[in-house]
Amino acid sequence: DRDFIIALDRNELMSSRMSGSEMALAAMTCDRMAGRKKPYLLIGGYGMGFTLRAALEKLDKDARITVAELVPEVIEWARGPMVDLAAGCLEDPRVDLVIGDVGALIASCTGSYDAILLDVDNGPDGLTCEDNAQLYTKQGLRAARAALKPGGILAVWSATKDPPFTGRLVRAGFEVEEVGVRARSNGKGPMHVIWFAKAPA
Repeated sequence: DRDFIIALDRNELMSSRMSGSEMALAAMTCDRMAGRKKPYLLIGGYGMGFTLRAALEKLDKDARITVAELVPEVIEWARGPMVDLAAGCLEDPRVDLVIGDVGALIASCTGSYDAILLDVDNGPDGLTCEDNAQLYTKQGLRAARAALKPGGILAVWSATKDPPFTGRLVRAGFEVEEVGVRARSNGKGPMHVIWFAKAPA
């Protein structure tokens, strides 16, 4: 098997060798919304498809997932040299792919999603695109809360801890759970962080 790395200005954004926390982002979110009928998820950032694949494995056939990927080349790679990693997930009938800004999708919706999963940066303090900063501000978090159904979950992946961001989630009205997850699926590698922020019921 070949290993793949996606980097920006020599800054490694993702690696096929370290997919454990991306898969946990989806699996643990799905566990927290178990029992919801016809769940609708928004995934911000396709990456290498690990989060999407894990969500599809956990969800029933009545689920819907919209994936927003800002960089068209990422999808070209998924359908080209990384097609084996994609494992057909982009062709799953439950999936709707949008090439565009996840922030714009969030801002355009009210009470739409059972969960919003964000893995578009290396965390709130590790931006890959300056425009993404809005996602992690007080206003951005309030927009995410408004886009969620009652009791919906905003799940945010990060390479590192970020106490100020935790505080912003709380002040935006979420019930917050912060979980450390190893980068590799075998339980090894660096410790990454996932915030599960539950909107009021």
